[in-house]
Amino acid sequence: MIKTALLPAVATAMMLAGCMPAPQPAPAPAPAAPVPTAPPPVAGVSGLEERQPDLCGAKEYTQYLSQPGSVISTIGLTKEYRVVEHRGIEPQDYDPNRIVFRLDAAGNINNIDCG
Repeated sequence: MIKTALLPAVATAMMLAGCMPAPQPAPAPAPAAPVPTAPPPVAGVSGLEERQPDLCGAKEYTQYLSQPGSVISTIGLTKEYRVVEHRGIEPQDYDPNRIVFRLDAAGNINNIDCG
């Protein structure tokens, strides 16, 4: 009996479903925003060339290249300086008057520059 009672309800639901409007397609996605590109390079100016060369006087300390990093404290520097360990984290503040000693994996000075 339950089957016969459901049959007219199912038939009515099927007829009404045929009268419903067709589902609308999903709206097309918005076009992708253009990817910003870097401005073209300016002739004659690039990267580090904009900085003043050797304002900190790093060339005066080249005799300490390949020396242990412990020698830095004995140099008697009166200027601000920074020691950057091998694979160490270096702050990105640039000071053209500061001397930067960079150490290699063995702890020896392998580069001296300004920054």
